[in-house]
Amino acid sequence: MMTDQKLYILMMSVHGLVRGHDMELGRDADTGGQITYVVELARALGRNSHIAQIDLLTRQIEDPNISPDYAAEIEELGPNARIVRLPCGPRKYLRKELLWPHLDQMVDRCLHYLRQQGRLPDLIHTHYADAGYVGQHLSNLLGIPQIHTGHSLGRPKRARLLASGRKEQAIERQFNLSRRIAAEEEVLVHASLIITSTSQEIEDQYGMYKNTDPRRCQVIPPGTDTSRFSPPGRKPLDPAIQAGIDRFLNTPEKPVILTICRPDTRKNLHGLIQAYGSDPSLQDMANLVIIAGSREDIRAMEESQRKIMNDVLLDIDRYDLWGKIAIPKHFMVEDVPEVYRLAVRRRGIFVNSALTEPFGLTLIEAAASGLPIIAPEDGGPRDIITNCRNGLLVNTLNPSDIASALKDALSDRKRWRNWSRNGIASVRRHYTWDAHVSKYLREADKLLYRERKRLRRQLAATLHAGRSPMPLARKVIISDIDNTLLGDEQGLAEFLQWLRMHAGNISFGIATGRTVESAVRILKKWRVPMPDILITSVGSEINYWPSLRPDKGWSNHIRHRWRREALAEALKEIPGLALQAPENQREFKLSYLVTPERMPPLKQLYQHLHKQNLHAKLIYSHEAFLDVLPVRASKGLAVRYLAYKWGLPLQSFLIAGDSGNDEEMLVGDTLGVVVGNHSPELESLRDREQIYFAKNTYALGILEGMKHYHFDQ
Repeated sequence: MMTDQKLYILMMSVHGLVRGHDMELGRDADTGGQITYVVELARALGRNSHIAQIDLLTRQIEDPNISPDYAAEIEELGPNARIVRLPCGPRKYLRKELLWPHLDQMVDRCLHYLRQQGRLPDLIHTHYADAGYVGQHLSNLLGIPQIHTGHSLGRPKRARLLASGRKEQAIERQFNLSRRIAAEEEVLVHASLIITSTSQEIEDQYGMYKNTDPRRCQVIPPGTDTSRFSPPGRKPLDPAIQAGIDRFLNTPEKPVILTICRPDTRKNLHGLIQAYGSDPSLQDMANLVIIAGSREDIRAMEESQRKIMNDVLLDIDRYDLWGKIAIPKHFMVEDVPEVYRLAVRRRGIFVNSALTEPFGLTLIEAAASGLPIIAPEDGGPRDIITNCRNGLLVNTLNPSDIASALKDALSDRKRWRNWSRNGIASVRRHYTWDAHVSKYLREADKLLYRERKRLRRQLAATLHAGRSPMPLARKVIISDIDNTLLGDEQGLAEFLQWLRMHAGNISFGIATGRTVESAVRILKKWRVPMPDILITSVGSEINYWPSLRPDKGWSNHIRHRWRREALAEALKEIPGLALQAPENQREFKLSYLVTPERMPPLKQLYQHLHKQNLHAKLIYSHEAFLDVLPVRASKGLAVRYLAYKWGLPLQSFLIAGDSGNDEEMLVGDTLGVVVGNHSPELESLRDREQIYFAKNTYALGILEGMKHYHFDQ
């Protein structure tokens, strides 16, 4: 049973050229079937009565070498569905392997976008590993379930490339697969639902990953638009498209062996041409038509595609196939249905000769058009031919097997007619977008039901119900723990009651020198519901409740010039310094006990580090402790990072503290509150603008400061 509330789903497909019309499929290795899938899925979901809004987020591209369409911020796809383009990294177009360093920026851009919408999505659905990385971080930050569709996976790709003889280092240099595979493993741990096209994808491909849980995988085959892909009927074919193919052929009326794919090694065009070129009897039976995207000049194509197309032309010449093979230069997505219908009129066959095929959307399109199919005997085609009963499976690694299957399929006209009818009927039964959306929403409803139960269980442990209030909060309170938030039970109770009354509009966080584990322990001891944000370890870590999920963007930001082991070695022999207990050491923090009379001055320590080309921030406190942090880390910088990340002005942050350790985050454009029991070192701030010295102590001092600033307005 569907939820009563209409759903807002945030879909993400980061790479490639994504637009809702004239899709340039095959233009490059990144603009293929995934683009069709995500655009059509967004449209189909938008038409459903249970959907409020579908936003398909992708990368905004401003590049003179591509259409200005890809720079438009918003593109409507249909009812309740649109493409939203956000800037990420350089303005120019980048292939997907070069996007990884810029994906943290996409996380921040998405957060700013969602703040503008005034409503958080119910689900985040990501496509491919790069979007999976972004979506996982959004899901963690917002507490929203993630659905993921892999489309193609890094481990199987690496295995195929190694099997083909490529060297591992060369593969890594070209495809950056180690980072992609690591991101896929993390998504598999986190995502609430993995959608696959076939059961084989779960068993054989996801089975190569250590974090795969088949219980969270669900087969939902893609749909096809049967209003576009349909049998030819009696309507005349488009003469321009027919002429664009027939001009290559000596005998155009012969049956057509049709393949449609982008120029990619995995698509095995070499094997198909070898199968056709090595068999004169097959050449007598049919012409070969290859639609491999659009091109202006092969020499201007990217290197991998240029090599494939050069090899195709050399193979055609090797087997002297001129007059028997058509490989037109210009074919738009809108032309493809007519090409299928032309092949049906000529009693042809569609062949997918790929070395491996996770699904095979073109097989569904061909079947919907009434064109029988030949396809690889692994992956998605096994399910498709089982459901559609409209063709043959073949070992595409063997060109002679491809040739034999094609001749077999073309030689029996009665069986060809049965296959054609079966394909049309079965696609309508199994592979329409309406069928896909119905199953998709059933699974989404189950997921959201489990999510609502989880949130109800967590409600008592936090000030908010599981999901972060940060994206929609108007203001944020950040307080030190010791001697600021804690110290007076009655004042703390009044402060917490105030926060509950303003939940949703005002978010609450702590900033402390304690580790996150120590902070959680002391807050639980004082029966403080967990804050939304925990800035810990002197600002070197940011975590979010309820799952203590780390802000990876902050970690990546402060990693700059941080060489922890080298710093530890450089400080090893410094007199007056002794490492604190292991539980006080963190990835981005070295903590020392200090003997003040023996430790050199801080200036001398900085000079010592700089001589070794080491960079760090040294925080000396209470004449007893020294913390060594990345140069970009501190409680004050963490607050400013949060302001940027969540799209809030600094004036929307109220900062409360009591000691010199809090000084950096109290000064500046934030609203500062110094509680009445403050340490003497803060007296120098008394005349500063936007720093209020409360008369009341501890949490009552925070309340007094909020009243002074009219913080609830």
